[in-house]
Order: sequence, then C-alpha cells, then structure tokens
Amino acid sequence: MDQRSSRGFDPNKPNAARLYDYYLGGKDNFPADRAAAEKILRVAPELRAAARANRAFLGRAVRHLSGQGITQFLDIGTGLPTQGNVHEVAPPGARVAYVDNDPVVLVHARALLALDSDTSVVHGDLRHPEEILKDGELGIDFDRPVGILLVAVLHFVARSEDPGRIIATLRDAMAPGSFLVLSHGTSDARAAAVTKGTEVYRNSASPLTLRSRDEIAALFDGFAMEEPGVVWLPEWRPDDTDMIDFPGQPEKSLILCGIGRKT
Repeated sequence: MDQRSSRGFDPNKPNAARLYDYYLGGKDNFPADRAAAEKILRVAPELRAAARANRAFLGRAVRHLSGQGITQFLDIGTGLPTQGNVHEVAPPGARVAYVDNDPVVLVHARALLALDSDTSVVHGDLRHPEEILKDGELGIDFDRPVGILLVAVLHFVARSEDPGRIIATLRDAMAPGSFLVLSHGTSDARAAAVTKGTEVYRNSASPLTLRSRDEIAALFDGFAMEEPGVVWLPEWRPDDTDMIDFPGQPEKSLILCGIGRKT
C-alpha cells in the first residue's frame, strides 16, 4: 500500500503513496488520487480501517523489536510521513533509515527530519535491494542486528521481479538476531472486492500483486517466525484497541502480516 512509482512525479496519475495518505485522512494527495481511492472504497469500504490497522501493526512491530534490543531500523517503502512514524516509536537514540523511490515522499521526509541526526532519508527502490544495502547514507551497521520493515510495500512487487530474491538479498546482509517485519495484501478474503480494487490499481503508477497466505509465509524463508506467525493485521499481538474496527472479523483488514527473526 505504500510503495510507489520510480517514474517520477505525475499528479494526474494515481499514486500508491498518495492513495494510502488519503485512506489515512491525510492531505498530501491530488484529485486523481482521491477519485481512484473513492472508486476502491466503494467496493472495499473497510480499506480505511485496514490502513489504520497497518499503521498500528507498524507501531507494535517497532516496539516489539525495541524490546528485543534492536536499535537500528531500515524502513523500505516508507510512504508519506504520517502519525506513528518509525523514529517516533523507536527508542531514543535509535538509528532509523527511511528508503523510498517517490520524489514527493523524499521531499516531505527530508523536510520533516532535517534536524534529526539519528535518521536518514535515502532514495532507493525495493526491487534493487543491492543498491539500497550499499548506500552509505543509510547509516546502518549490518554487522549488528537490524530491523528491516517492509510494511505494505511488497505487494507492489510483481512476480516477475522475484520477491523471494529481494528478501533473500536483504536476509543475507542481516546479522543474526535481526528481524524482518512484513505486511502484505492478500485476496484470501473478500475476493470479489479485492479483485475490483486491484483493477483500479492497475491504472496507477504501482499495480498490485496480491499473494496468498502460503505465498506470504514462504517469503519468511530463512527466518524463525515470532508468534503468532502469519496472521491478519489485528491478530498480531493486538493492543486493547486494535480489534475495534474488525470485531470478530480480522480478515476484513485485508492484509496479512508477520515478523521473522534471523537466527
């Protein structure tokens, strides 16, 4: 939900980062984004709540990793700044590197974090992980454990772009004790609505590729899963408020998630 095009800025073409911003109630979007978002919301009105649930999962994940001693976070496909950014949840002094390939995202993030010496904002594309890993501006020491966050981004990577290779490349660069945080759209539930929503994304700068629970679980190859494994967003160690939007129906969050530890 928050990976975006590397083709440059085009306000007349729906953009995944700005669509996500709209779902969350943000103002960094354009008429083309709002029109596409409303078309999707007509068939999947729960998407607003799903976007909120995804942000809530991100916060819980960062707090969990912090509790495991992680003090470095690499957020790839960070999206437009909103509430609960990684640097706002991570412990004081933690190193946070944000990576995105959307020029608008980069401008916003750099403006927000210009005076924060513990964060960096780097241009990069998840589809080229080798280039991200060798970027000295990250400020990440891969000889020490790191938390790599791929939150609602990998479903913008097509099968032909080999997501398994992408994650394997990141995994091989991670020190033992590192974590992979992943959330990913699926068509395992609400298939009709999800299919119609996917059709709208085909006309955006970042088409969707949804995957099944088994396909998403396979992306954690080489990692030991943290309990409770690959589950719907509100099911991953929820706080008291995390099931409010989905009482008894966690599948309406539309997104599966999990955390794996490199052993």
